[in-house]
Amino acid sequence: MFKKILFATTATPACDNAAHVAFDLAKKYQSELTVLHVFGRPSRGFSATVTDSRTGEEDNVDGDYVEWVRDEMKTYYADQIKASGVEGKMLPVVGVPHTEILRYMRKEDVDLVVMGAHSRQEDPGATRYRSIVGSTMQKVAKSSRSPVLIVSRPCTTCLWYFSNIIFGTDFTKASDSAFKFALKLCKEIGAKLYMFHALDLSSVQSGTVLEQSEIEGMIKAARRKMELKYESQMDGYDNYEIEIWEGIPYVEVLKYAREKNGDLIVMAHHTREIDPELALLGSTVEQVVLRASCPVASVNRPDKVSD
Repeated sequence: MFKKILFATTATPACDNAAHVAFDLAKKYQSELTVLHVFGRPSRGFSATVTDSRTGEEDNVDGDYVEWVRDEMKTYYADQIKASGVEGKMLPVVGVPHTEILRYMRKEDVDLVVMGAHSRQEDPGATRYRSIVGSTMQKVAKSSRSPVLIVSRPCTTCLWYFSNIIFGTDFTKASDSAFKFALKLCKEIGAKLYMFHALDLSSVQSGTVLEQSEIEGMIKAARRKMELKYESQMDGYDNYEIEIWEGIPYVEVLKYAREKNGDLIVMAHHTREIDPELALLGSTVEQVVLRASCPVASVNRPDKVSD
């Protein structure tokens, strides 16, 4: 299913959970794995001097320095390599992280990107939230033509034994791509697909009080829309459920995922029908990534998800 996997890493403990998933997936699917680490930014144009992304210090970069970084990467991931039997291509690069990640994805036609959700594992609460907003992960997710698997918590099964996949939809075009990815994955690994929509009444005109019967009618209409939109694409696959809840989308998605013991949440990466090149990571997805106890797959384009 995934011929080429790109694991974008800072080669620090913040990416250890994502590393476990990346190497495990490469083992399962016998994928070509590239471990990409953008270790520094050019200090002055095309100068050979770079600012190290971890230490903040300036270093002179030549072939020997790059090879030293590559050796450091191999040493850091030695346990993962030994456990999975996947050597992986260690690729240290100088540049702007999200630019180099996207460049490599386009050049090598990558099928899946695996990333950590934030850059500092110890950042709690609001600080950790701010590290997600505007981060490399956000910039990659908004422009990626491939699914981006975001891992912010330990994941012991890593798609080997996943049994419950949650697909959260807002009925946008981007959600269609997320659905295709979720369905394809469920068929591949034999998981159950839970299709979920949170009916957000905050868009109802201020001061308007809805009767319970009106809310129930809106829920029924949303269910019918899901049935018409997605059931026709199942092609005989019948291991699924449809559920509509009313409430704040990210809160309801998280509650539903906990109730169903979700192993993976799949969502479109933005919530408005706008050009994905211009869209920011949707606030719903941001909140889900921040709080989910399982990995989250951000999907916004059909390029790599169709059968």
